Amino acid sequence: MKQLWIVLGASSAMARAFARKAASEGSDLILAGRDMADLRVGVVDCLLRGAVSATSIHFDSRDPDSFEAILTAAAAFEGTINAAVFAGSMPSQSDIDANPVLAAGMIADNYMGPLRFLHELAPLLEDRKSGTIVGIGSVAGDRGRIKNYVYGSTKAAFHTYLAGLRNRLTRSSGHVLTVKPGFVDTAMTWGLPGMFLVASPDDIAQAIWQAVQKKRDVIYAPFFWRYIMLIICNIPERIFKKMSV
Repeated sequence: MKQLWIVLGASSAMARAFARKAASEGSDLILAGRDMADLRVGVVDCLLRGAVSATSIHFDSRDPDSFEAILTAAAAFEGTINAAVFAGSMPSQSDIDANPVLAAGMIADNYMGPLRFLHELAPLLEDRKSGTIVGIGSVAGDRGRIKNYVYGSTKAAFHTYLAGLRNRLTRSSGHVLTVKPGFVDTAMTWGLPGMFLVASPDDIAQAIWQAVQKKRDVIYAPFFWRYIMLIICNIPERIFKKMSV
């Protein structure tokens, strides 16, 4: 059956890598984001890599009016509709502390925008009794840490939403995958202090694709972050609140 992948935030490094993988598997693609010039380059790249079709559509998490064109294109597609949400932003904790207004934009980018889009898309998947949603969360959402707790809170909220959506779509043979990356070599993480065990976007894309095929519910990428976060999440609060992690 024909497979459409809607890639939100398609200009990010992880999204590009995932779109390339989907293209090589013969999918149809909608690359959605704010940077239309970059998306048009991505469309050509995906077509050269084997995509059946590829198109670029403007998407802005902070502008719900931008969702309509994508949803209309999805509804017109004859086949299975899938979506991968890479859209997001990450101001530094220090910048948010200095200017709390920045938190509102990040909440829209990381949580409210994706939530609203997926909630409007979900009925299409239910009607067709198929389809996969991939939501990119973060290990930062597993526990509030002094270095990025506002960002982490948006990812924790997104994790919870995805868990509920998974419960909903399972009843109509849909699938929702929550991805919790650790440190990935992207523009968002460039120059951040304390980076270690940094993964490439291509490695993350491959892990996501395999998890989609196996219908996994939640993955850490790379896998060893599951064990790192298990340790972090089990540190007693009386100790953890004194740590600078």
